[in-house]
Amino acid sequence: MPNPMPVRTLFVSDVHLGTRDCQAELLARLLRHVRPERLYLVGDIVDLIAMRKRAVLPPAQQRLVARLLRLARSGCEIIYIPGNHDAAFRRLCGLKVHRVRIEHRMVHATADGRRLLISHGDEFDTHVRMAPWMMALGDGMHQFVLALNRWCNRGRRLLGMPYWSLAAALKRRSGAAQRYVAQFEQAALHQAAREGLDGYVGGHIHKAGFRARDGVLYCNDGDWVEHCTALMEAPNGRLQLIDWRGEVIAREPAMANGLKSGEAVPDAVGAATRSA
Repeated sequence: MPNPMPVRTLFVSDVHLGTRDCQAELLARLLRHVRPERLYLVGDIVDLIAMRKRAVLPPAQQRLVARLLRLARSGCEIIYIPGNHDAAFRRLCGLKVHRVRIEHRMVHATADGRRLLISHGDEFDTHVRMAPWMMALGDGMHQFVLALNRWCNRGRRLLGMPYWSLAAALKRRSGAAQRYVAQFEQAALHQAAREGLDGYVGGHIHKAGFRARDGVLYCNDGDWVEHCTALMEAPNGRLQLIDWRGEVIAREPAMANGLKSGEAVPDAVGAATRSA
C-alpha cells in the first residue's frame, strides 16, 4: 500500500460508534489513505443516545477507536467537539483525554489565512422551522431507511460491489429534506458572518457539501452512516470533500467564480454516490 497522503487538516463527524449503522471499516480505510496533522472530530462520534437502548461495538469499531488513539499518540492533534448524540462529553470541554482535546466549538485558521467556525451544528436546530410531529416522523423513517441500507449493502458486498447509500439517494428526492438542509445552511452561514469569520464547518445533518454566500463559505463534512465522506484541508489551505476511498468528490467554490448569493455548489457528492 502506498504511503498515506499528508493533509493539513481532516474534519470527520457523525460516525455514530455504538450503532449497527456505523461504517467503521470505511472510515478506517480512509485513515489508511491520509495522514492528517490535525483531526477534528465534529460531533456524534459516539452515539450515547442509541447506546442507552442497545450498544453495538463490533471489532471493526473497536479497531477504529484504537486507530484514532494511535494517531493521537503519533503526534496528530485531535480535537473532539461533542454533538447532540454525545452531548454528555460536553462536561469535559477544556480537558484532554488520552491526548484528545475536547472543546465545545473552535475557530480554525486555514493555511491561507481564513478563519472558520467549527461546531457540530445541532445548535442551529432551533432556526430550522419544522413541526415536532414531522421531526418525529422523519426520525422514524430515517431509522427504517438505514435498516434497508444495511441489507442493501450486505447484498452488494456478497456481489463484490462497493458501498452505496440508499438513504442518501432517497433523501435527494425528498423536498422536505432539501428544505431542511437549506434552512440549516442559511443559519450556519448567518452565524459565521455574525462573528466576522470567513466560513463554517460542521456536520449534524448528514448532508455533505459546500455553499457560498456574500463571501462566507459553508462546509459540511457529511457522515459515516450514509455518505461516508470527510472534509480535507490541503497543505495550501484549500478545502475538498473526499470519500472513503480518499478520492476528491467536491472542491470548495472560488468566491469569485460567479456563484450568486446563497447559491449552492452542484451536488458532486450525490453524483459520486449515484455513480458508485
